[in-house]
Amino acid sequence: MDLKTGNTAIAGGPEFKYKRILTGDRPTGPLHLGHYAGSLRNRVRLQDKYETFILIADIQALTTNFEHPENLKENIFLVALDYLSCGINPDLSTILIQSMVPEISELTTLFSMLVSVNPLKHNPTIKTEAKERGYKELTYGFLGYPISQTADIAIFKADLVPVGMDQLPHIELARKIVRKFNELYNGKLIEPFALIDKFPRLAGLDGNLKMSKSYGNAINLSDSFDLIKSKIRSALTDKNRIHPTDKGNPKICTVYSYHKAFSDETLIKKTEYNCKNGKIGCVKCKENLFEVIKKLLEPMNERRAFYLNYKDAVWDVLSTGTKKAGIIASETLKEVKEAMKISYNLP
Repeated sequence: MDLKTGNTAIAGGPEFKYKRILTGDRPTGPLHLGHYAGSLRNRVRLQDKYETFILIADIQALTTNFEHPENLKENIFLVALDYLSCGINPDLSTILIQSMVPEISELTTLFSMLVSVNPLKHNPTIKTEAKERGYKELTYGFLGYPISQTADIAIFKADLVPVGMDQLPHIELARKIVRKFNELYNGKLIEPFALIDKFPRLAGLDGNLKMSKSYGNAINLSDSFDLIKSKIRSALTDKNRIHPTDKGNPKICTVYSYHKAFSDETLIKKTEYNCKNGKIGCVKCKENLFEVIKKLLEPMNERRAFYLNYKDAVWDVLSTGTKKAGIIASETLKEVKEAMKISYNLP
């Protein structure tokens, strides 16, 4: 069954059973409004309710950026800075760097023995991303991304993984891998459930179904207000509206979709009514949206300015979180190897 929790739904048993969440991002650059709408604001809300682990997946970033590993350190800092600016509290959420917990890589290798190639080839998320990137041949790392993700989840014994609908195949595969491990080796690993985020994916400024840095259609959380205003001015609206008095169709307007994501109910209803009845022009509608986004980002900018003045504090958060995560990962891997009878205890 699905249990509703705010704007999420848990697929599984009684909610009180769930204690720990694992989530994260690949550090490929600064985060944008799509990340905030789809996951970050939900993480801020959930960290008060669950023990939260947030993984900066630098190894997984190499599945698509292996040619430029030199960018990872800066990108790790930018992602962590965005987390803290959004309100992720390091006293409530453990933020860690994937590559600094080597047990994850070892568990990935062990799990890879349990998975045949065909399910990976036919994973719809992998197929979609490969098509979007124009990959004709897939690297072992790219194809095995779901196995790495399973190791992330299992090593920290996460009960729940917040995901969008497009990531459900990854979680189902993770459940199958963990279940197979437990059956084969009498293991005690936790089968994770998906915590499904019901917020729709935020469209790009150009109307593309996905806001993405690689598409050049994103508003970064760290963008200046002048740049954000300029980007919003360029956002796609109803192409059939020529004059402010023309009746519009909000359902096909990117700007209206942003209002639905970030504006209050009163402004959303007012925007929809005025658009449909030709009582507001697209320029004014965009100006209203800018004010909404500005109000949203102002407290984030204050926190960002603080951490930019104390950059060492960001690295301290990452160091503390990674060390805590490493202790848990070490204990889990020890249990895994003992269950598999490959814990040799040499003198």
